[in-house]
Amino acid sequence: MFNPLKFVQSVKQEAFKVTWPTKKDVAVGSLMVFVLATIAAIFFLFLDQIYKFLLGLILTINF
Repeated sequence: MFNPLKFVQSVKQEAFKVTWPTKKDVAVGSLMVFVLATIAAIFFLFLDQIYKFLLGLILTINF
């Protein structure tokens, strides 16, 4: 049978094994995510502007 008390004890033991990141690790990781997301946003902005320009050229061609 399933013993809830034994399950809770094993969960508690596993919780004590967890090593949490330091404040410095969290700050560096957060900064990296912010910088890379900003770079990706700028890249896609330029790509979108290039596509917009090229599509405008294609649509203005009269056959």
